[in-house]
Amino acid sequence: MKKIGFLSFGHWANHQGYQTRTASDALLQSIDLAVAAEEIGLDGAYFRVHHFAAQLASPFPLLSAIGAKTKKIEIGTAVIDMRYENPLYMVEDAGAADLISGGRLQLGISRGSPEQVIDGWRHFGYEPAAGETDADMGRRNAIQFLAKLKGIGFAQPNPNPMFPNPPGLLRLEPHSEGLRDRIWWGAASNATAVWAAENGMYLQSSTLKFDESGKPFHVQQAEQIRMYKEAWKKAGHQREARVSVSRSIFALVNDQDKYLFGQERNRADQIGYIESDKRAIFGRSYAAEPDQLIKELSTDEAIQEADTLLLTIPNTLGVDYNVHVLSSILKHVAPGLGWR
Repeated sequence: MKKIGFLSFGHWANHQGYQTRTASDALLQSIDLAVAAEEIGLDGAYFRVHHFAAQLASPFPLLSAIGAKTKKIEIGTAVIDMRYENPLYMVEDAGAADLISGGRLQLGISRGSPEQVIDGWRHFGYEPAAGETDADMGRRNAIQFLAKLKGIGFAQPNPNPMFPNPPGLLRLEPHSEGLRDRIWWGAASNATAVWAAENGMYLQSSTLKFDESGKPFHVQQAEQIRMYKEAWKKAGHQREARVSVSRSIFALVNDQDKYLFGQERNRADQIGYIESDKRAIFGRSYAAEPDQLIKELSTDEAIQEADTLLLTIPNTLGVDYNVHVLSSILKHVAPGLGWR
């Protein structure tokens, strides 16, 4: 059994083939898709955060709106780039969104990936400390975010406040109990997966990771997950570890599916560079008739190791078609793999 969610990048463009042509379209359709996904039995609605791009950026208004219109579905990110974030303000935003949703937030955070502009976080007012890299800054912000989510008072109260204070040091409000235990880390390497486990974060592993052995992508990812689980066990956390992997999977069940994604058949892993000195391996897409999909996916070692599968979706094709894409997986593929 697996939790199955969707992952949307929230693209928009004024393109004649798109159903999502404006930022308003992307946001409103994201809400509608999350509502529809809950209705068909999907377990999660997740969104990627990119700055300086025609894609979803500030996630908390969207997560709050979805939380107010749904009842059960997990609502999350994959991922928020912590180089751009004020950790304390983020605690307040995340706490509010989690309370609105009734405690359903599953926030994926990370040090971030290469962005649309050079050192975009500088435009947000952030600089690495002396001797830090931007990646170090992102991890430092993450640790501060985790610490403040615990709800422990740290700020000295004003002796003459506008409103009466409770005794002792003050914490950030609103505080959402339990949110600290629902933070995930997007790891592109084995070392950062282990670091995430040591710091009590769940693991998100996407469709790419640094190429650390030359093995097929799904094998490297499975090894990363096993290292994470072992580190979690050694850290002695009292709750169960969770791991998600992302995949582009399309069941070809009608002529439109074959027209749009038939060319994805038999795709292979790709090698590239997301940083000038970092060789990365990109996992293949899956597109085939359901019976063939079941055979191919049954050999994906990383999916077997994960408890949560995030299906990356072509959000620009509109809500109705994406509901069809997701429904096809739930109906024709998931039962054959024991996911449902």
